[in-house]
Amino acid sequence: MAGTENKLQYNPALDGLRGVAIVLVLLSHAHVPLFDGAFFGVDLFFVLSGFLITSLLLIEFDKSQRIDYWQFYRRRFFRLMPALALFLLAYCIFAPMIWPELDDVYSDALVSIMYLADYGIAFFDSPDTILHMWSLSVEEHFYLIWPPLLVLLLRYATPGKAWRSILLLWIMAWAWRVLWVAQGQQFYEIFFRFDTRATGLLAGALLAALMIERPAFTRNLKKNMAHLMWFPLAIPLLMEMGWDNQQAMLWGMTVVECAALVLLVAVNQRSGLVYEMLSAPLLVKLGRLSYGVYLWHYPVVRYLRADLPWPLVVLLGFAISVGLAALSFYTIERWAMRMRDAKPRRQATPAKPRERKLQAGVAGHSGMVLSPQAPR
Repeated sequence: MAGTENKLQYNPALDGLRGVAIVLVLLSHAHVPLFDGAFFGVDLFFVLSGFLITSLLLIEFDKSQRIDYWQFYRRRFFRLMPALALFLLAYCIFAPMIWPELDDVYSDALVSIMYLADYGIAFFDSPDTILHMWSLSVEEHFYLIWPPLLVLLLRYATPGKAWRSILLLWIMAWAWRVLWVAQGQQFYEIFFRFDTRATGLLAGALLAALMIERPAFTRNLKKNMAHLMWFPLAIPLLMEMGWDNQQAMLWGMTVVECAALVLLVAVNQRSGLVYEMLSAPLLVKLGRLSYGVYLWHYPVVRYLRADLPWPLVVLLGFAISVGLAALSFYTIERWAMRMRDAKPRRQATPAKPRERKLQAGVAGHSGMVLSPQAPR
């Protein structure tokens, strides 16, 4: 499955899943009736990010018993930072013209580019006009913490049983969020923080470990996939779960995370109705642009929804956001990805393989196919 440089096979359905997620997020921010709970689209992004990042890390560790942190963070930087910097530069130039009453444009941009927006919003209401920066901060904190933590888990866990440690972390992260709900903390103070929203990322990480280590019980799960498909079917029922509903924190997000796991397993088969639906060409193209669409859509939609009815907000907001995302993707992002994929001048010498390896090494699982595109 993995190439010589820890690359992953491309699965168009994963980009299609990104496309679905960005549509849900845009509907939520456009205040479309019956889609108050579409903010769950971000949880789809989190699960997919945790899955892809952990898969890459596990492949690399299985090959050399180490992770090249410098290359990992370098690749994350070139995939994410140039597009973000372009967006924030445009925001600093045009926001004072569009919203002359704002006095926090530059401080909001600074908090965002430092990836502090999650805690900034939760405790200091900043940033506001670019509120959507919080999820990028959550993912960035995961990128910083997860690689060294995963190495520790792999070195000290029983071979082939690292999934148990990740499952425990997922349960603990859920319990941590429930604890803050039980203590009466405000919804927004819980919703935006990395420490209370890490469950989606850990759910994706758990699936990556299960697909590589393949414990015996996963065979039964695979046989009962038809029954598990009730999780994705439950997502539309959650769309009316509006803002400030603490039930979203207690169990709503967990249902969405489980649904995302089921969808990932389903599309991994590269056949079937779900795979075909998520591999629709337009949906795949939207998924490839989803990072840029996410960056640009919120201030666009926020401006439009002040004076226009929601159908126009959706249509114009979608068109403008996709246009700006395409402009960013085919210019600065393409350049940044070439820089990201350029071979380093010096290749690190692989560490001597240890006797202990992940059970059922990744190279033997030709059925597991992933997307090489960086998560959102």
